[in-house]
Amino acid sequence: MLALVSVESLVPPGHPLRELKPLVDGVLRRLSDDFDAMYAQGGRPSIPPERLLKAEVLIALYSIRSETLFCEQLGYNLLYRWFLDMDLQDTPFDRSTFSKNRQRLLKADIARRFFDEAVGLAREGGFLSSEHFSVDGSMIEAWASIKSFRPKDDDDGDNNSFPDFRGQKRSNETHESKTDREARLKRKGRHQGAKLCYEAHILIENRNGLVTDYELTQASGTAERDAAGEMVSRLPKRRRRATIAADKAYDTKDFVRKCREHRATPHVAQNQHSRRRSAIDGRTTRHRGYGVSTSKRLLVEKVFGWMKTTAGFRRTRFRGRQKTAAAGAMVVATYNLLRIKNLQAATA
Repeated sequence: MLALVSVESLVPPGHPLRELKPLVDGVLRRLSDDFDAMYAQGGRPSIPPERLLKAEVLIALYSIRSETLFCEQLGYNLLYRWFLDMDLQDTPFDRSTFSKNRQRLLKADIARRFFDEAVGLAREGGFLSSEHFSVDGSMIEAWASIKSFRPKDDDDGDNNSFPDFRGQKRSNETHESKTDREARLKRKGRHQGAKLCYEAHILIENRNGLVTDYELTQASGTAERDAAGEMVSRLPKRRRRATIAADKAYDTKDFVRKCREHRATPHVAQNQHSRRRSAIDGRTTRHRGYGVSTSKRLLVEKVFGWMKTTAGFRRTRFRGRQKTAAAGAMVVATYNLLRIKNLQAATA
């Protein structure tokens, strides 16, 4: 039986993805030259990279836990087919398509470019503040078991052969994960257990809470401040001094000095529970803007909350910092595009 039905007609007119799809397509059009340079003109046709990136957006939006599950749903979910510009006759691609094309996308740093273009789209829409920012970091669990954290000279590939590590002293200097050698052991708090993880760092603007910069580093005691200082140094040149809000973990002389070197006033929460003296004094805290930055700083937590609960980035699905960083860039870019859609609807 022949049925002449288009996927376009099956998507409700008021569906939220109808407003988001033009934004994603606009970002991908800006990357078309990069895609042309990545793929050869001849040979067997491959899956368009635009579809793979759109699939990453859907995985983040709909909390799909794996690429395997997404490819399964692509066979019967007509909404996903419409978003990926596939009709009813197109055969769903296999999970291995992601793996085969991932290295090519990583080499061209497409995920970072996708994020940068999303930021540019927000800047063109007038949604970004150029003076007031907040910075923070959060732990991202690695795709590795704690049992894989063994001495560096231990070449045994069986993680179960090292089951009991109670009473043994372990550190990142003497041990490493045999599953993901770039992951590092770190605890979030004094009374919490240590986990193998990476650290994600974001810089947001305080007007609408959009992410303007992103980094993913190995976990360490100074990773948050080091990454924040690097992101502050990348802020575009401006006439007036910027403000950088952060929690008390950033209340150190090195971070405060780095902010001021790049014409930024550090609105850092004072660490009142430490024996040492705070790096922020009354010359900064007496201004009304300091209190405003302190309240706006909480917008960072909303970003990390969405990344970990909705987008499922509480734990990475990949091994290695490069793949995890690329996955995080797509998640943060998706958050920005979703915020831009909502802001456009509010101002319409």
